[in-house]
This record gives sequence, structure tokens and C-alpha cells, in this order.
Amino acid sequence: MAFKTFAAIDVGSTDVTMKIYEITTKKGYRLLDYASNIIELGSDTYADGYISQGSIERLCDILSGFMKKMREYDTLDYRAYATSAIREAKNNQMVLDLIKRRTGMVVQILNNSEHRFIMYKGLAVNAKYFDNIVEKNTAIVDIGAGSIQISLMNDGKLTSTQNISIGALRVRDRLKFFRLDTTHLERVMEEYISNEIDTFQNYYLFNKQIKNIIAIGDETQYLIRIVPELNITNQFGEAELDVMFERLISKSPSDIAAEYKISYERATLLLPAAMIYRVFLRKSKADMIWTTPIDLCDGIIVDELERTKRLSFDRDFKVDVLSAATQIAKKYHCDKIHNKNVAKIACQIFDKTRKIHGLKQSHRIQLEIAALLHDCGKFINMNGAAENSYSIIMSTEIMGLSDKEREEVANIVRFNSVDFPDYNEAANKIGVAEYMTIAKLSAILKVANAMDRSHRQKASSYQIVVKDKQLVITVDTLYDLALERGLFDDKADFFEQVYGIKPVLKQKRSATI
Repeated sequence: MAFKTFAAIDVGSTDVTMKIYEITTKKGYRLLDYASNIIELGSDTYADGYISQGSIERLCDILSGFMKKMREYDTLDYRAYATSAIREAKNNQMVLDLIKRRTGMVVQILNNSEHRFIMYKGLAVNAKYFDNIVEKNTAIVDIGAGSIQISLMNDGKLTSTQNISIGALRVRDRLKFFRLDTTHLERVMEEYISNEIDTFQNYYLFNKQIKNIIAIGDETQYLIRIVPELNITNQFGEAELDVMFERLISKSPSDIAAEYKISYERATLLLPAAMIYRVFLRKSKADMIWTTPIDLCDGIIVDELERTKRLSFDRDFKVDVLSAATQIAKKYHCDKIHNKNVAKIACQIFDKTRKIHGLKQSHRIQLEIAALLHDCGKFINMNGAAENSYSIIMSTEIMGLSDKEREEVANIVRFNSVDFPDYNEAANKIGVAEYMTIAKLSAILKVANAMDRSHRQKASSYQIVVKDKQLVITVDTLYDLALERGLFDDKADFFEQVYGIKPVLKQKRSATI
């Protein structure tokens, strides 16, 4: 049977991990080998803002070892991702360049949204209980070294996600400066974490009752290890968590490390992690915490196979992305029916002009998100809505989008209602976004939005064809389209500038009002 190997590499804040998988056409994938080394890059970044030279040397040694292991399996295909420790380091580009020159490995930085979405993919595919659990209000709590990510799900769909800067390593390093006895340390730690959780609760939970918590992160597996007498498999409640907590309070990290065969560095993170879970469980009043050994590497392989279309999965992750965008639109009181109609029309135009614009399927998702959020800025002020919308989107985490993709969405929305700038004028406005991507998708959104300018969804159907250098859009309706026609002609001019074909609006009257 034909197969190939693939390496997933996580350059994390507390350790560096590699998993080598075998990929086959019929059986999907299976783990062949695993390697992990402790290196607390996060301690450098969170304390000093830089990765130290000593840590860089150690990291390069580890990654060189990984490259040697990959050669043993004839592994040429890999993805190596760095997360918050390198992402937040001021010298991150220098670190990546040194890694490439000394090891030959190309490491990419994931933004927080990409990181958590890849973890989410690994969880959704590999956790057997996932689909049943997320039918009821569920919080996925991903504790990292520098932050925690809380993603809310209901009816099997992602509803919102938020990052909070209280990761286990950050909490540990901040609290170690307090010279407190055990009782005071517990109180200070709980107060510190509770303040952040309360803020999240006020803004995102409202009156929602969380039924279950799914805990992601290595710490949960180590927490289970220190209470072997409880025989925990994949779930535990407040009583079991209290036993873990009391054990951690009563023993030093060195004692925990020696007794339960855990590295000392990892043992120092268990008390902050247990406290975070304890506070969140109490405040959310959830019934249970579900655990999983899934890590970022397990998500990387799923993401790679989905992205390259080498394997299909039961879950359509695009639905989760759009569900989260819909919830953002709801938060800012967008016109749900209008926005969905505009998104539908925009996607139809995108599909019919695929050979002309040459964009990818990922751009279609960006267009759909932009359509769902295109008037969110009116929530702040109806005057200057374009800039307000841009600011909202740039300040909002959208699951699965890179920084570049989010900036493109923000600019597509911004230029939906104002004149599109020329290239030189736009250079200082669009950041890392691609100018022509914004132009092409903005042109589509402008036309789609003009077709429902009345917000009354006048058409029962649309027929869109490209013919003789025209984009002919035939609207089936008995309603008067005078308003739509007037705005359509104005937006059609920009579309023609971008694509070289002119949109033409026609009407037939077979529909009934």
C-alpha cells in the first residue's frame, strides 16, 4: 500500500514536540514516532520580551535532532509552527532566521486564532465524545503557557472564542515574586485568576449555563497522573479537582516531579493550571470537565490533510468559522437577514467569476465573513461606519483567520462603502493585506450589497452568467428595483475596473409578491 510520512512540529512555550505520522490513502494516518524536549521559551519572552541567545542555541540543537529523526523515516513533508513564546518575542524574526540557517527547518509563527483553530480541529476529529458533548452549552478551555483560550459551543456549532492572558507559565512566573505562605498564595492566585474569568463571564457568557468543559492542554494529563487512586479516564468533576488541588498545595514541585515521574518544569505549572480549572468550573457551574491527550501536533496533521484534500472528515470546519462570524455580527446588532442575503449573492458572484478572478476557496470564506460583518460599525456610530467596522474586525479574534486574512476582511468591509484607494494611497492603510485580493473581493461585495440596498430581499432568485464581457445578473421579482438599479450602476463601474467585465442588472417578473 502506498504511503508517505509527515512530521508535525510544535515549538511551544514550555516544550518542543514532534510527531511523525504515516499517511495512507485507505486508512488515513497513524502515529509512527514521538519526541519532546522541555525548553521554557515562554519564561524568556514573558519576563524580558526576548528569546535569549542560550535558549536559541538550545532550540536549534533540539530542532537539528528532529531533522535527523525525520531523515530516518525519509520524511520530507512537515509543518513546524511556533506559538506565543516566539510570537510575542521582539526578536522573533531573528530567531526564525537563525533556526533556518542552522537547522534547515522553516518554522512559521501561528497567531492565536490559527493556533486555537488547529487545536480545535484535532479535538473535533480525535475525541470520540466530541459531537455528543457540544450539542449542549460547552466551553473548550485550552490552557497554554501564556494564555488560555475559551471557546463556547452549542447545538454543535462554535459560537464565540476569547483569549485571556492568564496561562499557566505566566501565572506561575508572576506569582513566584510573592513571598507568601501556602494559604496566602492560594488566595492571591484565586483572586488573580477570578478577576479575568469574571470579565469573560460578564461579556461572553451572560446567563448561559455551561454544561460541560472540555480541557485541552498537557497539564490535564499530568493532573490526572498525580491522583492515580481516583482512576480517572476522560472526565472528572469538582470533587476530583479538589483532591488534585490539595495534593499540589501539600507538596513541593520537586516532590511532585520525583513521586509521579514528571519533569520539574512541568510540575511547577500544575498548581496554576489546577487553579484556573477550579475557578472556571465553579463560576460556570458546569457538571464535568472532559479531558483529552490531544495536542497541537494532532491538530497539525488534521489541518494538513484537510488543507491538501488528502483526507475528508465528517466535520465541515468552514461551518464553525462562519458560525463564529455570525455571532460577532449578532453582538453588533447587524441586520441578520440582509447580511445573509448579501453573503449569498456575493458567493454566487464569486463562483460564477472563478475563472476570471483566480482566487482560492479560502478567499470565498473571507468574502462571506466580510458580507456577514459589513455593517457592524454602525453599532458604534452610523457616521464613519466604514472605519468603525474596520476597527471592530481588527480588534476581534476570528477563529481560523491569519493576521493577513483578518486584515483583508477588515479592508474589504471598510472599502465596501467608501471609495477604493489607488495603490500608492492604500500602501499605508492596508498593512500586510494583499491589495488586489481586497480590490477583487470588495468589488464583489459592493455589487452584492447594492442588490439588496433596500434591506427587503426583493428577489426570489438570481441567475448570474458571464457573457460577452458582461456579468449578467437577472433578478426574478415583481418589486420595483429603482433603488437597487441606481446604486448598482455606481458599484458596477468599480467592478469593471477590477475585472474588465461590466455587471448588468436585468429583471424578470415571474415571481409573486
